[in-house]
Amino acid sequence: MQKTNEKNHEYRFGDNGPKYLIRGPGCDMGVVILQPGQSFPNHRHNTACEIFYTLSGEVCLYLEGTPHILQTGDVLQCEPGEAHYLINNGDKPWKGVFIKSPHLENDSHPADPPAW
Repeated sequence: MQKTNEKNHEYRFGDNGPKYLIRGPGCDMGVVILQPGQSFPNHRHNTACEIFYTLSGEVCLYLEGTPHILQTGDVLQCEPGEAHYLINNGDKPWKGVFIKSPHLENDSHPADPPAW
C-alpha cells in the first residue's frame, strides 16, 4: 500500500511539468501542469501505456501526429510505442492526471517532433 499527498511532492520544473506521486512497483501516477504556451516534448514508451485525465483547463495532445483536444473530464490512453506530445495553446493552465503502467525505469524515449 502507498499513501501520499500532492503537497509533499515537487513539479519537475518549479510550477509546471510532471509531479510523480507514486513510482512503482506496478504503475506510476502523478499530476502535470502546463502553463499557457508550454509544451511537453514528443516521446513514447516502449512497454508502458500512459493515460491522461484532464482535471482543469484544455490541452492539445498530439498522438502519432494527430491532434486531440482534452478538456475537463476527458480521458485519453496512449498505447505502448505511440508518440505523444502535449501543448497548452489556451490562456489558462492545464492540469491533468497521468498513469503509466507497468512501472519501468527508463521506458520514456524521445520521438521525432510531430509534423503539423
